[in-house]
Amino acid sequence: MFGKLFGRGEEGPGADPHALPVPRRKNGVHPLRALGDRRVLAAVEAADAGDWEGVKEALAPFDLGRDHQVLGQFTDIDGLQDWIGHAVEEDKEHRALALLISGARHIKWGWEARTAARAVHVTQEQWRVFHERLDIAERQLFEAAELRPDWITPWRQLLTSARGMSLGSAVSETRRDAGLRRDPLDVQIHLEWLSQLQPRWGGEPGEALEFARAAFAAAPDGHPLGCVVAMAYVEEWVESDDGDCLQQPRIRTELRQAAERSILHHAYERRLGWQADYNIFAMALSLAGSSTASNVFRELEGVYTEWPWTYMSEPQKAYARFRKAF
Repeated sequence: MFGKLFGRGEEGPGADPHALPVPRRKNGVHPLRALGDRRVLAAVEAADAGDWEGVKEALAPFDLGRDHQVLGQFTDIDGLQDWIGHAVEEDKEHRALALLISGARHIKWGWEARTAARAVHVTQEQWRVFHERLDIAERQLFEAAELRPDWITPWRQLLTSARGMSLGSAVSETRRDAGLRRDPLDVQIHLEWLSQLQPRWGGEPGEALEFARAAFAAAPDGHPLGCVVAMAYVEEWVESDDGDCLQQPRIRTELRQAAERSILHHAYERRLGWQADYNIFAMALSLAGSSTASNVFRELEGVYTEWPWTYMSEPQKAYARFRKAF
């Protein structure tokens, strides 16, 4: 299965014609590039070159209004914000798509200006640029949502901007509910709300984990919502001053059971970008000292996604270290 998805044995019957070849690394670890898909890579490369027609052509097989993973590939493209406005104004037929991509990029661009520093260390100028870029994102994403009321990805992005702009719980809850009306089991909406519930954003200790458990309990077997439970524990580790806070038998048991009922269940669908789900569990299980981490790392075969390992210094090295340990 993994080889077909990532280009091994591409000439054989049933091989995925869109899979990117697997890069070789000495330690066996390599970052996931463009979700491992040639079409996604073509779209990213076109965006990097300012080629709107190329972007649209490459994105034809995808629905960015519902695919958070593919949309996320555009947020880190430096310079995209310099030309995407022309597509917004000139391409009336695809205005909603251009607005969505531009809005998502402006949120990430805003955070680049703010930096990851604690609020007390962010300068007034950084705050000004941050809010200026998020204001643009808000306007664009709301218009995209109005043009395409069936889309869910604008609402996930608007949850992020609401948190950054400190718009308050009532606004955030309204946006969360708008997203969940379109898909009650959407994983990214749940993960974004999980972030909102962290104490550093005004939530109460334990509130995020309670939310995650309830969400996963309502999901069918094999659903990736189990990742919300795993991420809740990762967030607990982030919030704690104790690096071994997850090293408890009850936590190991809960994480193992969540993995077995979600990503390791036979009903789990390995859709494009599935490695992100596995990386969340790999980190949570590793921090808990669970032997189930070895099963997850084995399925990944060295594929590393930046999130959530960015919570650690030298994320890729941390991934490689845990992988070797299990």
